[in-house]
Amino acid sequence: MSSEEDKLKKKMIEKQQEAMQNQMMHQAAAQQNMVSQQMEMLKAIMTEVLDPKARERLNNLKLVKPDVATQIQLYLAQAYQAGQIRGKITDDQLVLILKQVSGEKKDFKITRK
Repeated sequence: MSSEEDKLKKKMIEKQQEAMQNQMMHQAAAQQNMVSQQMEMLKAIMTEVLDPKARERLNNLKLVKPDVATQIQLYLAQAYQAGQIRGKITDDQLVLILKQVSGEKKDFKITRK
């Protein structure tokens, strides 16, 4: 009997592990779906907010500094949703925004004696 009980226990444990794996895969898929929806929403907002040259600059920035590009996208999306953006942002305006964002970083000067 104990060998049958062991088999049943193993089957139950396997089923529990399989159920947990399925649940984790489902959660990961749902999270991936949510991320892709958010990226599509950001893309739509960028199309609405930026003129073609500014959008091209932002896409080029994504290749070099994806973290800065994401930060800019989130900033612009929040400003758009808050109603702070009227009209399309030009390339020159985007350059000013980029300078403001990069200007927030502290410059370090090293002096040698």
